[in-house]
Amino acid sequence: MTRLVLWDIDSTLINAHGFGPRWYRQALAAVTGRTLQRMPDTAGRTELAITTDVLEHHGVPADEPTIAAMFTALTSAVAETRDELAESGTALPGAAQALAALAQEPGFVQTLVTGNLAEVAFHKLEAFDLHHHVDFEIGGFGGGSVHRHDLISDSVAKAADRCGTPIAPDSVVVVGDTPHDVAGALRFGAVAVGVATGGSAEAELRAAGAHAVLPDLADTGAVLSALSAA
Repeated sequence: MTRLVLWDIDSTLINAHGFGPRWYRQALAAVTGRTLQRMPDTAGRTELAITTDVLEHHGVPADEPTIAAMFTALTSAVAETRDELAESGTALPGAAQALAALAQEPGFVQTLVTGNLAEVAFHKLEAFDLHHHVDFEIGGFGGGSVHRHDLISDSVAKAADRCGTPIAPDSVVVVGDTPHDVAGALRFGAVAVGVATGGSAEAELRAAGAHAVLPDLADTGAVLSALSAA
């Protein structure tokens, strides 16, 4: 393995704007009987952090059984709206081409580091036919920690187990659209590639410390160059 590429999902590979509050509304009602009053900030954060905030904001103790029940309900809510997500959401320009092209590059392995739960991550990518080139078994997912860098560590440990050799932090590339993605990469010692397709401008991603910043994924050659040279 030459380089392990860890993709974020939301606003990096796909746009599912508007669905998150709906899924949380359904999950919160199913688990607690309460009506969602407001959503916390979700950009670049993990599902554990977001779920904890949602419960606490609505006066519900964020204990392990309740969080587990919320995760189950969230996964069900996403699965139930898979077809609607495919119709109303979008794969971001160049995402499919970037994933397919990188799969042909020797020495690269690509997986996910995302705040989503593993099952939710699969449903989101599968809805847009983006799941073929991603190794879900070695991804870092948002159910286990409130800290993004922990997800990176988890993914790298799985990948190292798979290949039977340690993986140097500087051979890991994190691709994401928020300063949280960049900060997680830097905290781990990985290379950070920012993509300005979310709420953060290119200048903001550079200021956060990204080693390279792309306006989007539309130029496949530029994406491959950034991932190879970063």
